[in-house]
Amino acid sequence: MTQSDILSARPVIQPGPDHPITLTRNPQRIVVKAGGHTIADTHRALTLQEANYPPVYYIPRADADMTRLERSSHFTYCPYKGDCSYYSIPSGGERATNAVWSYEKPHGAVAAIKDYLAFYPDRVDAIELGG
Repeated sequence: MTQSDILSARPVIQPGPDHPITLTRNPQRIVVKAGGHTIADTHRALTLQEANYPPVYYIPRADADMTRLERSSHFTYCPYKGDCSYYSIPSGGERATNAVWSYEKPHGAVAAIKDYLAFYPDRVDAIELGG
């Protein structure tokens, strides 16, 4: 079995009543800080609410300082969203390893999160909402 066969065999599940996913524009200012630096600052975030999980703020890459991120070799797969790539924040130390994730080719139901980043709240110094 080739890698292509493995990738094509993974399930794709559509959100529905038993596992809803909603995406809404978030007009608040969201600032992410790690390692003494502002990593992202936006008024253009999307809030993804998935089933009973806490909301996740997706920030446009254009509003993040990508020079402070380092792509890692870690990856995961979500049948609802697709392949997930990760970034670490070197200035944040060991705690900030794989602190950022991104669906670079998301499934159709969540296509709007393409070119967006999300941050683990416990792996950055702060995710500030307001304004």
